[in-house]
Amino acid sequence: EPASSLPHHSFLAGKTNLFRRKKNPFSPSSGEMAPLPSHPITTRHVLSQLLTLLLIHSSATAALPVNVWPKPTSISWSSPHTIASLSPTFQLDYPSSNRYLSAAVSRYHRLISSERHRPISDPTAKFSTSPTPLQSLSISVADLAAPLVHGADESYTLTIPNYAAADATANLTAATVWGAMRGLETFSQLVWGRLHGRRVPIGIEIRDAPLFGHRGFLLDTSRNFYPVEDILRTIRAMSYNKMNVFHWHITDSHSFPLELPSEPGLTAKGAYGRGMRYSVADVGRVVQYGYEHGVRVVPEVDTPAHTGSWAGAYPEIITCADKFWWPAGSSWADRLASEPGTGQLNPLHPKTYTVVGNVINDIASLFPDPFFHAGADEVVPGCWKTDPSIQSFLSQNGTLSQILETFINKTFPQIISHNKTAVYWEDVILDAGIKVNPAVFPPEHTVFQTWNNGPNNTKLLAAAGYRVIVSSWEYYYLDCGHGDFLGNDSQYDPPPTSSDVDSNGGSWCGPYKTWQKVYNYDITYGLSEVEKGKVLGAEVALWSEQADGTVLDGKVWPRAAAMAEAMWSGNRDEKGRKRFAEATDRLNEWRYRMVGRGIKAEPIQPLWCLRNPGMCNTVQPFVPQ
Repeated sequence: EPASSLPHHSFLAGKTNLFRRKKNPFSPSSGEMAPLPSHPITTRHVLSQLLTLLLIHSSATAALPVNVWPKPTSISWSSPHTIASLSPTFQLDYPSSNRYLSAAVSRYHRLISSERHRPISDPTAKFSTSPTPLQSLSISVADLAAPLVHGADESYTLTIPNYAAADATANLTAATVWGAMRGLETFSQLVWGRLHGRRVPIGIEIRDAPLFGHRGFLLDTSRNFYPVEDILRTIRAMSYNKMNVFHWHITDSHSFPLELPSEPGLTAKGAYGRGMRYSVADVGRVVQYGYEHGVRVVPEVDTPAHTGSWAGAYPEIITCADKFWWPAGSSWADRLASEPGTGQLNPLHPKTYTVVGNVINDIASLFPDPFFHAGADEVVPGCWKTDPSIQSFLSQNGTLSQILETFINKTFPQIISHNKTAVYWEDVILDAGIKVNPAVFPPEHTVFQTWNNGPNNTKLLAAAGYRVIVSSWEYYYLDCGHGDFLGNDSQYDPPPTSSDVDSNGGSWCGPYKTWQKVYNYDITYGLSEVEKGKVLGAEVALWSEQADGTVLDGKVWPRAAAMAEAMWSGNRDEKGRKRFAEATDRLNEWRYRMVGRGIKAEPIQPLWCLRNPGMCNTVQPFVPQ
């Protein structure tokens, strides 16, 4: 039915108070990135750098008239820049037949009517001569039934005209409910000021759509537990940043906190405690909250490795369970796990497939998203080799890769039988030791998530015809650079004269990934145009060996916001130059606004820098010493 003929509903604002860690942490890198082009340091090169820095300095000192994060793909503001008041009875008019849009409108009504954000530096604009404040925002949606899936149209157009007194209305048009949510977020960021002095730019038009359809965040809730409220707050922060995928790495060797109707013993024996579980109702609450915020919830139950927590309920199907992870006197190659916490499913035990089948069925039922993440990373040879049945198989010229392929051949069809797309970590076809023939994975049913070797592995997967999600640890692992968690690690006591292990943050994936590092990563670097088309987008990840809800916000934000803008509108300006310098003041301002919205994002600069635009930049070229 045409959107214009659907019933509309209005909210009055102001009337009432409505309102992986992956990879071996203790051994050398498994691969190197392709070297980037190098240039000799010449006088011309130094002068070029200096000119670039001077341009950056001059452009960054100009006060930004409006700030929207992530930056829209197209924004035009008629000259002279003009602002107007927002009416105390400001209305949001919208088609009310979609419950997720209704929830979003209600939420943004409360936010717009209650937020008291005042920019650190006042926008430079003149006040409108019209005595009439902006009265309403009219929302039109072409397709109210479009589902929230990968590829959903998130485009929108927002127009706030230089209105006459009789027509003080802004307009938001979107192809889908999900695009309307992005437009509502943009409008909310255009409003600033106190209760009786809220301002909004007029004569402005924003046409916006994301570069990449997958803009996600991975949270590991197995190594340390996160209460549901932490997850909901994270999803809310993601919606502020127009991110749209919450990758929930729910289980691992350390704990199994998810209650499953068909396998209650996994949680009873595998969770840290009664207060550290996610019930079926909790999952429903998270999924529903995600829909209301335009955020897909994609579950990951990692198999066949990373399953030590299953051993309490089913010790017979888990190899090397509860053993010391790196036995004394053994080489790294003979370890049982890549970090403390051992255990892998035994693909040769028949009962394995009964249990895994029940888990797949329950996960497919609990999580409606079409993506099903099945893990399949970091299968450690030493763990499987401790099992007598596997030893016997190997003695008859069998291989560990054949064992892994047996597991995939039995579980992959079950996943796609639920009309799901199977997502796997890259290891399952790229690992140097244990891997599966790619022919097992039809590209139309498979997505791979890459985390090693930067754009090199992305290219390998895309060139093979697979869709790819990029989570390169070199850029996107937010837990890195914070040390490691072994209690008696002697590498932290080097002689004072030796090279300091902490030079890389004391962790395998150090150093710390700064927001600039995150922002500047070109996830399609070195790819052909066809290969670029295979890249769905990216995810930043927080593996939780040293994180829980007490530090969640500061570890994630605003670095995840940096990725969000790079995935939404890119990290380059209209001339193709990296725009991280220009983005600094905007991200700084946005971080303060996020804090005002209850997200405890860490600061990126002293407040002094925002109050003194340009003074925290440099005009000196950076020349290697």
